[in-house]
Amino acid sequence: MEKIRVATFAGPGAPPVIQEVAWPDVPPKAALIQIGACGVCGTDLHILKGHWPKPLPWPFTLGHEIAGVIVEKGAELTADFMGKPLEVGSRIMIPPLMPCGSCHYCVHYPESANKCLTPVYYGRYLGFDKAPHLWGGWAEYVYVDLGDLPGTKIYKLPDDMPLRLGALSEPLTSCLRGFNRATRAGGFRWGDTVVIQGSGPIGILAVAAAQEMGAGRVICVGAPEEPRLALARRFGAEATVDIEEHRTPEERIRRVRDIVGGFGADLVMDCSGHPSAGPEGIEFLRDGGTYVEMGQFTDAGSIQTSWHRICTKDLNVLGSWAFTANDLPLGVDMLDRARDRYPWLEMQTLYPFDADGVGRAVADAMAMRTVKSTIVPWPELAEA
Repeated sequence: MEKIRVATFAGPGAPPVIQEVAWPDVPPKAALIQIGACGVCGTDLHILKGHWPKPLPWPFTLGHEIAGVIVEKGAELTADFMGKPLEVGSRIMIPPLMPCGSCHYCVHYPESANKCLTPVYYGRYLGFDKAPHLWGGWAEYVYVDLGDLPGTKIYKLPDDMPLRLGALSEPLTSCLRGFNRATRAGGFRWGDTVVIQGSGPIGILAVAAAQEMGAGRVICVGAPEEPRLALARRFGAEATVDIEEHRTPEERIRRVRDIVGGFGADLVMDCSGHPSAGPEGIEFLRDGGTYVEMGQFTDAGSIQTSWHRICTKDLNVLGSWAFTANDLPLGVDMLDRARDRYPWLEMQTLYPFDADGVGRAVADAMAMRTVKSTIVPWPELAEA
C-alpha cells in the first residue's frame, strides 16, 4: 500500500522526524488533500517552545496554514462550507479552528462562534480526543472527514489562485476580523491613522488589511529591518519604527507620536504577541482611540497578563481571537481581489519537505530570519 510522509516532533525543542503513515480509505464525506504550501505559524512556534497551556499528546504533526488540491473525495462531499462545488482537482484551504455549529455560542451568538464550547481543531496536538485531520499540514497529504466530525470546514479557493498565495488566507482572516470588530465598535473609520505593533507575518498582513479596509495612514513598529520592516514598507506602511534602534518604550512612543502627530493614532493593533506591547501601544493612541489586541493567544509559559484575558475572552476592549466560519471567505476574497496590489509572495521563504527543510523553516522563523517560513512538499504544485 502507498505511504504518506509526515513530519512529527517528539516534544518541545525536538528535531523533526519524517515518518510514513498508511494511505487512508476515503469515505463518502471525506477527502484527501495534496499539500501545496503550509506556513509556519506563531502557534506552531509557541508549541515547539513549550508554551501551550494544555498537555499535548506528543509526538504529532504541526502545521495548519494549508492550501492544497483535492486528489480523492467521497461521493457525498459535493460543496464547501459556502456552497461552492468541490471536485477532484479543486483548490482548497482548511482552517485550524472550526466551530461545531450546535453549542450555546454557535446557536445563540454566531458572531462569537470562535468561542465555540466544543470546537473542532486542526490536528491532534491541541489535546482533543479526536481531530478531523489525521495529520497536520507539514506533510505530503492531509485527510479530512466531514461525516466523522461535521464541524470540519473546507473552503474552495479560486481556480487560478496560486497555492502559495492561498496559504496566507487563514492568517489574513485573523487580521480582517480584528479590523471588522473595531469597525462595529465604532473604533475604526475610513481615513484613520493605524499603528501596527509587530512586523511578523500577522503584522505584515495587517498592514495590507488596514489599507484595504480604508486606513489613511499605516505605521509599523517592529524588527528587524531586514527582512521584516523593509517588507512592511513595500506593503504600504508609510513609516516603520525599529525597536532595535529605539530600545526603550519612551523612545518608541516619542517616535510614533512624531510620525502620526501630537495627538496620536486613531487605532493601534498589537500583532506582536509580546506582553509589554499593550501598555506601550496605548500611549501610541490619541485620547478616545481604539486598541485591538490580537497577539496574546497563549499563556506564553509563565506569563499571565490582562492582555491574554482580553484576547482569549474576545472582549470589546477590543480583544480579537482567531475568526468564525463566516470570516474565512473574506480572507480568501481579499487575497483574490488584491493579489496584484501587494508583494504577497515576498513574505514567504520556501523550504523543502524533509527533516532538514522543516527544521530550518522552524529555526529561521524563531530567529526572525524570515517573515513567513513556508513548507512546500510539492514545489511544482505550490507555484501552479
